[in-house]
Amino acid sequence: MRVGIIGLGLMGGSLGLSLKHIKFVSKVCGFDHNLSHCEEALKLGLVDDIVSFSEIKKCDMIFLAIPVEAIIDVLQNLIDIPKETTIVDLGSTKEKIIDSAPKDIRKNFIPAHPMTGTEKFGPSAAIEDLYHDSVVVLCNMDKSGDNHKNRAIQVFSHIGMKIVFMDAKEHDKHASFISHLPHALSYALANSVMGEEEPKSILLLAGGGFKDMSRIAKSSPLMWTDIFKQNRKNILSSIELFENELGKCKKIIEEEDWEELENWMGNATTLHKIL
Repeated sequence: MRVGIIGLGLMGGSLGLSLKHIKFVSKVCGFDHNLSHCEEALKLGLVDDIVSFSEIKKCDMIFLAIPVEAIIDVLQNLIDIPKETTIVDLGSTKEKIIDSAPKDIRKNFIPAHPMTGTEKFGPSAAIEDLYHDSVVVLCNMDKSGDNHKNRAIQVFSHIGMKIVFMDAKEHDKHASFISHLPHALSYALANSVMGEEEPKSILLLAGGGFKDMSRIAKSSPLMWTDIFKQNRKNILSSIELFENELGKCKKIIEEEDWEELENWMGNATTLHKIL
């Protein structure tokens, strides 16, 4: 089976490395509008070959590892693929992408969200075991053809992923809290600190807690702007609920109710029993 990957950054490059270990994958082809990404991906061995977009369309399976708005655009240009070709998107939002998928290729299409990644981007960020032991959410699979479902499940299983099935609307709501809200908070924290502190002070005093919370603020602004745009309603709801919770903390401190503050913090620590 020939596999094509559109987008050779962290997600696409890491996928290329993983696919090379699957016996039934004969060749991994790559395509990226950024020519330097193509050169780097080939040099790093993330793909076997760099091909044109028209050649990618001849692959048996095509992965879209690009920003979510770009996924919608590319899907419109894949309407002439063979019926046997499977298309899998790796976007962090699902409902808008699914609604935008052309009817002619809906059966070919597998909407997926691998719940993995790092704050780094570009081909050099690729990690061979990025997908191993991580969850991949497959959405609205009732509209996908059986042969395409089976192929996607087979590939994700072979690269060591745990598969979860979910409705796209439900996925986007959950993702807004578990994935998207933390990025909004990290960007807000970074901007707040940079607005008040000198770089020298940040460098001298930043401890593990600040570094942990601000780490994902290094993520690609282009990619995350698109995600916030597509999941706008859910993200606004999650931010509002967070603001309410932060408001509780502020009020408790203002009132100097330290016992209540301890209870409030204690309730939050129970999250780790789940994780």
